Amino acid sequence: MKHKDIAIISLFIALLIALGFIPPLPVGFLPVPIVLQNLGVLLAAALLGPKRGTIVVALFFLLVLVGLPVLSSRSAGIAVFYGPSGGFLWGWLLAPAIYGLGDRLLGTHHGLWQRRILLWLSGAVLVDGLGALWLSIGLHMPLTSALMASLIFIPGDTLKTVLATLVAERVQHALPVHD
Repeated sequence: MKHKDIAIISLFIALLIALGFIPPLPVGFLPVPIVLQNLGVLLAAALLGPKRGTIVVALFFLLVLVGLPVLSSRSAGIAVFYGPSGGFLWGWLLAPAIYGLGDRLLGTHHGLWQRRILLWLSGAVLVDGLGALWLSIGLHMPLTSALMASLIFIPGDTLKTVLATLVAERVQHALPVHD
């Protein structure tokens, strides 16, 4: 790994930590709040590619595992990954890789809208879907109820995806950070 990669990965981990300082918005009927940290995951996926984007999330999770309260909820440790938010967190880890795979499958001939939709599918639909599945299993909720409850996150995650794509477009024109 090059020094440039280490610097960029460190910068994005710092971004995820900084976004964790923005207080979460509790949702009354779910034990999972609305957070802005997944905006950092979306940006890592869009700007860094599958390898470095996944490394960012994995190293961030390592900080959580060792007990640093860097999540918006200020919780840490292994229990976070098995609690109600666990499925959403595992989705964060998969999102950059799935986005990168889809980007690679689309090839160089895809346009801006295809990338936006791909980022939304991997960073919002996949993450919220895994979160719903996790809630269903962990809380013994019917899957349809968990999916319906997780729909509360789709509008906000859609806005975060739009913001991430706008920022990514601007940054990609200014700096070549993608693989």
